[in-house]
Amino acid sequence: MSASFKGSNSSKFQVSEFILMGFPGIHSWQHWLSLPLALLYLSTIGANILILTTIYQDSSLKQPMYLFLGILSVVDMGLATTIVPKILAIFRFDAKAISLPECFAQIYAIHCFLGMESGVFLCMAFDRYVAICHPLRYPLIVTNSFITKATLFMVLRNGLFVIPVPVLAAQRHYCSRNEIEHCLCSNLGVTSLACDDRRPNSICQLVLAWLLMGGDLSLIVLTYALILRSIFRLNSAEAVSKALSTCSSHLILIFFFYTAVVVVSVTHLTETKNALIPVLLKVLHNTIPPSLSPVVYALRNRELREGFQKVFCLGLRKK
Repeated sequence: MSASFKGSNSSKFQVSEFILMGFPGIHSWQHWLSLPLALLYLSTIGANILILTTIYQDSSLKQPMYLFLGILSVVDMGLATTIVPKILAIFRFDAKAISLPECFAQIYAIHCFLGMESGVFLCMAFDRYVAICHPLRYPLIVTNSFITKATLFMVLRNGLFVIPVPVLAAQRHYCSRNEIEHCLCSNLGVTSLACDDRRPNSICQLVLAWLLMGGDLSLIVLTYALILRSIFRLNSAEAVSKALSTCSSHLILIFFFYTAVVVVSVTHLTETKNALIPVLLKVLHNTIPPSLSPVVYALRNRELREGFQKVFCLGLRKK
């Protein structure tokens, strides 16, 4: 599709829309991916709604650990909904055009939700730290008021801190190409089309990544180092096993999330001959983790499984 331009002078043409081409190199058959992607999206939304419903209806799950899990479910649904519907529209209906404001809004939403997910992982790590290292003070520290304040802080932190990313992208001059070899509007993918200097965008994204996600990860590592030190001081093997089991689900999700962040960052920084790889990794990073959280917690957490059973039994009784 030809580029859409506006302006009266050929030297000052400005692209009015971008064209999201989808996965590089497989444009001719990428529409076959719409069905598995749609199933993944529906299962993600359904599973996270099930977690929220279970936590809401089961009074025994109204504990800080599960309330943070509920917040994570909301963030996961927001991230998936920001990305997947547009990808499905590209694959199934060939709706590749996206206006500049929509594209910059998607950049903002993706960065915001990813930052909030990182922040929620940090809150969950702090919750486990207090529960294991300071159990007697746990009810006094991790209260409903603390959860509300922590959530509000994470929303404001990420909502405000990532604003420069789409703002700087919008200030670039897009005067020639408008076809993006991607399924979504990524900051680096969009600004690579700019006719002027995009270094401020790259520097801004790098600084924010180190400050937000890098800071969160450093605090999470420190928190779990203190947790492990406290756990291995316990005399009872059963107590050690129980303490580790309460952290296992959280650690699995953290490992997948931050490993994916590192891998995606490295593939963007290094020159890869196959353009499909970084795009595929970026899409998987934004779609797999939201569907992974419910599965991990359902498999690893007995209380949550019992809550699921209560919800299903209650639903059957109503019928």
